[in-house]
Amino acid sequence: MSPSRTEAAADLIITPCTVLVHDDQERIGFREDAAIVVRDGLVASVTSAADAVGLAAVDRLDARGQVALPGLVNCHTHAPMVALRGLAEDLPTEEWFNDVVWPVESNLTEKDVELGARLACAEMIRAGVTCFADHYFSMDTVAAVVAECGIRAHLGEAYFSSQGPQGRENSVEFALRHRGAAGGRITTALAPHAPYTVTDADLAATARLALEHGLPVHLHAAENRDQTDTSLARHGVTPIEVLDRAGLLATDLLIAHGTGITERDLSVLEGASGRVAVATAPRGYLKFGWPDTTPIRALRAIGIPVGLATDGAASNNSLDVWESMALTSLVQKSTEGDPRWLTSRQALHHATLQSARAVGLGDSIGSIAPGRRADIILVDLTGPHTQPVHDLAATLVHSARSADVRTTIVDGRVLMRDRELLTLDVPAVVRELGDRLPSLVDRGHGRRIQEYDT
Repeated sequence: MSPSRTEAAADLIITPCTVLVHDDQERIGFREDAAIVVRDGLVASVTSAADAVGLAAVDRLDARGQVALPGLVNCHTHAPMVALRGLAEDLPTEEWFNDVVWPVESNLTEKDVELGARLACAEMIRAGVTCFADHYFSMDTVAAVVAECGIRAHLGEAYFSSQGPQGRENSVEFALRHRGAAGGRITTALAPHAPYTVTDADLAATARLALEHGLPVHLHAAENRDQTDTSLARHGVTPIEVLDRAGLLATDLLIAHGTGITERDLSVLEGASGRVAVATAPRGYLKFGWPDTTPIRALRAIGIPVGLATDGAASNNSLDVWESMALTSLVQKSTEGDPRWLTSRQALHHATLQSARAVGLGDSIGSIAPGRRADIILVDLTGPHTQPVHDLAATLVHSARSADVRTTIVDGRVLMRDRELLTLDVPAVVRELGDRLPSLVDRGHGRRIQEYDT
């Protein structure tokens, strides 16, 4: 091959496949018998399979019978908490935190966080998640895992006011240190835990720091209706109004959960001068028996993007955004009493463009189009549970499973090919984590890192 031919070769061509595309009105559609050409980590073009036949490429993926989707985004999780999967079951929120999770988290070492992050990244890559927003401790360690394994991440070092000023300072230093790391795959945020664990003064200081440094903020707020009712009883304002009073609605803000968002909060959110988004993780709400879910219809009506999430595996048991997509559609239908809402195409929009916007990456990921980062997953629909296909969107949302993801690509790099993970050694991680579990889950010391009292 001549040098000029080598220079002209694409890094990767995926063909033939059906590609999920967005039109100029952001409506979901599908282009059949297509090919995706990738150069320098970007989608160079989406063309016909016939036109791709003569194109030179360093690597080609045979995607016959598969659908190419933008990689899924897990808009709120605590990746290292996979180490606590199944440890605190069938408990109300207060007991879940105070009796199990926060005592166990007082045992965490950097090694535990590293192993948990490795296992979580493996689980997400296998489930077609190409980007996750993480809110946890020892985040330098998580950033190192992300850099090594090739996934994309939006990371924040969590802090409580009980840590004193050092907690907030650590969060800022982490965000500045890692912003743009891993070749741009890592973006960062300030990460106060929640209005019930961070004082109004610290929330206001966080808002000032976010604006000063051009950093977004990621926190929990109005997680459930009990938190909202308690805030009203104690302070006369809702958690969302607390955020507004602190100046956080003037920042780029990602609110986790928001099932306690009330009617009076909607006008406050609509008037926000910053880019505000909400992440919904319905499986956890069902497990905790919360009476409400994220009011997606009302939020969309005022222009607030709602991204899909899993929360941590300690509450959700899974980091499967595929499941979150199906549950979001079903729970919204039930909550609204309307089978026409949320449709499969609407669910796919939340899973793609809206999730990308929620983590501040709406201009670079979330769709397969020229100039977008090549974060792509290939989904095999040849299995008996996905046949026949009368409505491709419905098949993807309600019939396909995360195990149908055959290949996962981030920035044009193949991280999983035909279900084989290429950047992580899961058996080694599981063995080492298993050796550490007895000391990690010990609660005999009686300590906890925080008190849950909303």
